[in-house]
Amino acid sequence: MSATTERAAFYAMGRGTGGVRDWVTLLHPPYTFWHLSYVAIGAALVPHLVLWRLGGTLLAFFLAVGIGAHALDELHGRPLGTGIPSRTLAVMATLSITAAMAMGLAVGGLRLLPFVVAGGLLVCGYNLELAGGRMHNAIGFAAGWGAFPVLVGAYAQHWSVPPAAGIGAMAAFLLSLGQRALSVPARTLRRRVDAVSVRISFTDGHQRELGRADLLAPLERALRVFAWAMVTLAVALVLAR
Repeated sequence: MSATTERAAFYAMGRGTGGVRDWVTLLHPPYTFWHLSYVAIGAALVPHLVLWRLGGTLLAFFLAVGIGAHALDELHGRPLGTGIPSRTLAVMATLSITAAMAMGLAVGGLRLLPFVVAGGLLVCGYNLELAGGRMHNAIGFAAGWGAFPVLVGAYAQHWSVPPAAGIGAMAAFLLSLGQRALSVPARTLRRRVDAVSVRISFTDGHQRELGRADLLAPLERALRVFAWAMVTLAVALVLAR
């Protein structure tokens, strides 16, 4: 199957119609849940977990990242090839990001203002590749989609970041570097490579030919497993509190 007809991502439900399937694909469900897990992990690393604050933080990140960031990403180059109109994507991105920032200011006021501003800059700067794409790299992704959710999840609990949450943010940063190391070649194979052939010669003398599907499968299998592993870990930590 060629890269021009295959799904744009392993979680894609079909593309080009602008219908419900395109909207589900736009949310990048495994990745959205993965990064929302970091919010829950950050909150769970703080003593005396406040569930309603965790719920509000999760909702704000879902609006900003799950909807807003992904709408901007699709608006900038159509990587998923959805049929959602550009104007609709722009409106949804604006409304969702604005709502997320307003929620942060309504709950935390000036205490959350630095995080609210930083979050807005990260979402727009990374997904629209502003400033010549200087934020659109592995470090920008790991900081914005890994460490930042942990820090905000922790800070939104009692307006402080304990040492455990700082260490958790570093762990999320490193995990996000690993995620990107898998997802970038996986996207390249799916969206830009029509065919590839690799010959492996084993020490016992026999050989094996690997095609594009053979190279893609382990990358996406790892991404699936890690996504749901992080969700499971987040739920476990919250329940433990």
